[in-house]
Amino acid sequence: MRKLLLAICFIIAASCVQAQKLERIEPMNWWVGMHNPKLQLLVHGENIALLQPQLNYPGVTLTKVNKVENPNYLFLDLEISKDTKAGTFPIQFVLNGKKKLQYDYELKNRDQSASRIQSVTSADLIYLLMPDRFANGDKKNDIVKGMREIKLNRDSMYYRHGGDIQGLIGKLDYLKDLGVTAVWMTPEIENDMVHASYHGYAATDHYKIDPRYGTLDLYKKYVDEAHKRGLKVVKDIVHNHMGSTHWFFLDMPMKDWVNQWPVYTQTSYRDEPVMDPYTSEADKKKMLDGWFVPTMPDFNHRNPFVQTYITQNHIWWVEYAGIDGLRLDTYPYNDPEYMKDWYQKIHAEFPTLSVFGETLVHSAAAQAYFTGGNTVNRGFDTELPGVTDAVIKDAIYEALNGKNGWADGVFRLYSTVAQDFLYKHADQNVIFMDNHDMSRFYSMINEDFDRFKSGMSILLTMRGIPQIYYGTEILMKNYSNPDGLVRSDFPGGWPEDKVNKFTAAGRTEKENEAFNFVKTLANYRKNSTALKTGKLMQYVPEHGIYTYFRYTANHNKTVMVIVNNEDQAKTLDSSRFEESIKNATSATNIITNQKLNTLKTIAVPAKTTLVLELN
Repeated sequence: MRKLLLAICFIIAASCVQAQKLERIEPMNWWVGMHNPKLQLLVHGENIALLQPQLNYPGVTLTKVNKVENPNYLFLDLEISKDTKAGTFPIQFVLNGKKKLQYDYELKNRDQSASRIQSVTSADLIYLLMPDRFANGDKKNDIVKGMREIKLNRDSMYYRHGGDIQGLIGKLDYLKDLGVTAVWMTPEIENDMVHASYHGYAATDHYKIDPRYGTLDLYKKYVDEAHKRGLKVVKDIVHNHMGSTHWFFLDMPMKDWVNQWPVYTQTSYRDEPVMDPYTSEADKKKMLDGWFVPTMPDFNHRNPFVQTYITQNHIWWVEYAGIDGLRLDTYPYNDPEYMKDWYQKIHAEFPTLSVFGETLVHSAAAQAYFTGGNTVNRGFDTELPGVTDAVIKDAIYEALNGKNGWADGVFRLYSTVAQDFLYKHADQNVIFMDNHDMSRFYSMINEDFDRFKSGMSILLTMRGIPQIYYGTEILMKNYSNPDGLVRSDFPGGWPEDKVNKFTAAGRTEKENEAFNFVKTLANYRKNSTALKTGKLMQYVPEHGIYTYFRYTANHNKTVMVIVNNEDQAKTLDSSRFEESIKNATSATNIITNQKLNTLKTIAVPAKTTLVLELN
């Protein structure tokens, strides 16, 4: 009987050993010379916790092996000394003194190229696009076997359309010609979801480019090709949630890897409880910990393993590809203390990296609440450099569509800009008219071409970092009901398209006029120190006209912007602008190149924003 029991125990032990498997280690590589010497490796594999990890490499110390609830995980704490040399070393996983598994881990030298991580600033113009809907450069990856969503249907707004990174690479020259200086794609990492996986905000693998877009190598090539053309790259990242088919949601390291509720609880989508001094903790918790939608589980940012995983992932992408800026999705939904810690760690590694958070809120004070500097008495400094400035967007729409009153029309825009005292660095806010989540600009102004030109003129001369949404330059339109309607394909991005609006020959006369208008102003902006980095001085609107100036510190360069939103032409008496005009006696219209030989009075056509360079 004793022999039988021993035999049974031996069989059980042997089967456990055989079941052990190493599926992944993340990050899959790292770099020497990082500011933070600590690195935490997530190790995943069947029953991997039964094994003992070992390593032996000069300058690398395994300080702790963390076992968690799920035996399929280990978290290895490493410390990498400042003198460690780049190289590859084995991490062995041992049972009873015998090696069972091995992973060859690589430490690389950091890339110190001057073209990397250049900062995205007020000198730039960002172009936002959705890779699935922009251009298809590789038909072979349109459908990838083994992925959950295999249907390709360009006639449906919900399915994949086939756009990819190779397609974008092929259009970089188009963007440069337009006057763009930075490119922002919606997330391009793997979204192996059953439905509507194209948008990118439901990640299923944080270290993998979606194979329908390309590969890691292709993504790095895209960044390099952009940099060769003087274009910077913004990466869209998501702290708040993941996709419900993410491999580490299907097999969670621990129960509190995500925010748990007794029953499914969705966020309220209300930002007020985060900042309201009278809020209830229940409302605040629902906002921060509630899930975005059922298919997007909400990360628990209070879990230290979650924090380290997300932060290291973002550091990995910036160092791997040489990205210039990060856009932080759904910023108000994230844990504030963690986000501050995240920024400090990111900034320590990449002091020139630009960062801005998505904050679709409804007042300048609410936006400022999330930005750095503790400027609105929050009692907490987020250190976030800038936000997506939805309040300026709304004010520009009011200036274009509204009727002038004490606080309406152009006065709304004037008073909104006057609240910039709320920010530490208002010029680091990203200003825009639309994006992938909202109705397109041309539709929002009722397809009024004069107002289109007026709005573009304001956007490209206002303080901050301007961003335009793909297709704006060719008058793409639609309302966001549902979102898919504003995510249509750029005509000409697919070989089979009947028209190609990437070329002048494929555009209508009005589309070419719109394209050339944006191109003229954007390329002028690239060379104007007054618009790129200059100060702003604005004047109280009078008689329905709003006037502001962008100028260099010594007034060597000055741009005068005059907004007339009314349906009738006006004549502006410029005598009240003496402190901005200085000794200038003439000006050049940037769009028409027409010279104004006097500045005493200026004729301003109806529904027009004049952009004048003072001489």
